[in-house]
Amino acid sequence: MVWSWVAMASRWGPLIALAPRCLWLLGAILLMDASARPANHSSTRERAANREENEILPPDHLNGVKLEMDGHLNRGFHQEVFLGKDLGGFDEDVEPRRSRRKLMVIFSKVDVNTDRKISAKEMQRWIMEKTAEHFQEAMEESKTHFRAVDPDGDGHVSWDEYKVKFLASKGHSEKEVADAIRLNEELKVDEEKWFTFSSPHTVCASTPGPAFPAVLPAPLTFVPLEVLENLKDRWYQADSPPADLLLTEEEFLSFLHPEHSRGMLRFMVKEIVRDLDQDGDKQLSLPEFVSLPVGTVENQQGQDIDDNWVRDRKKEFEELIDSNHDGIVTAEELESYMDPMNEYNALNEAKQMIAVADENQNHHLEPEEVLKYSEFFTGSKLVDYARSVHEEF
Repeated sequence: MVWSWVAMASRWGPLIALAPRCLWLLGAILLMDASARPANHSSTRERAANREENEILPPDHLNGVKLEMDGHLNRGFHQEVFLGKDLGGFDEDVEPRRSRRKLMVIFSKVDVNTDRKISAKEMQRWIMEKTAEHFQEAMEESKTHFRAVDPDGDGHVSWDEYKVKFLASKGHSEKEVADAIRLNEELKVDEEKWFTFSSPHTVCASTPGPAFPAVLPAPLTFVPLEVLENLKDRWYQADSPPADLLLTEEEFLSFLHPEHSRGMLRFMVKEIVRDLDQDGDKQLSLPEFVSLPVGTVENQQGQDIDDNWVRDRKKEFEELIDSNHDGIVTAEELESYMDPMNEYNALNEAKQMIAVADENQNHHLEPEEVLKYSEFFTGSKLVDYARSVHEEF
């Protein structure tokens, strides 16, 4: 039987004060980190600050990948492929002169032929190098997370092992979740599409008596069902043939970071197309790609955000994703666009990045231009750029 909140509250209200004594936590735990974001995006630094919090949950944001997992544009992409593992090295509170000098050191490294100009080919090489750094970081993080979900150290992780660790990371008792899974307790779904372990009773830690029964109906320890269903589907996709429902360390990496696997990148593209495709033709038109996310615009700031959303996505669609310019983006075009190790894409990005700051229109970047457009390249606006150029060199 599925217990509704109202029925539980009315029948077991007198026992609410005793809830801390029970082995199950009474209440609903909302997984805000797994929900879709609004049109505006968090900054790269905010995402980095939240990474540890969700370490075993596949991240929505992937460094060096053009789109987020939910189909939003990666607003920090240019900074990520320009700075690499030094992404957090240009905070606003860092002494400006030190930041300018650091930026000019990067300029010198990109400028391989030392002609004090950065060409598209030099920038392409640099983008590929910085993307490789993000790949290496992801691999190192994944190894740490794999050890966390593989407590017996056998080199394989089952879906149940992962599910225990995932629910424990959301505040549930790891032991109790593991026991529930071991006992094959069925998961039941209510009208709100949440689930709870459906054990017919839960033994309390308190001594039973007339005022405190020895058993209680299963309390509402909720996790959105859709979250686990999506994770399970992704888990099975990461399980390379022949499928054994166990993930190795390499397969677990592709589970967390689909950009590391051609098959998982294709799966990620399929999910994005499914979410954005409104007419069911399994490809994306411009109106579908630029459609505003669910939500109403409540003020002028929100309207500005939505206007920027449409403008930026239209530009990306027409100039980069729709490679044959027929007004339709296929899954193949989207996959090619999102592939972080695609050298042709890296060259296009290099040209685009140069065009943003190329004030003298010579198709190269010069020190003054990089400093002037430092916010685009680093996320921080470095003041007095022109006066400082010669000092830094």
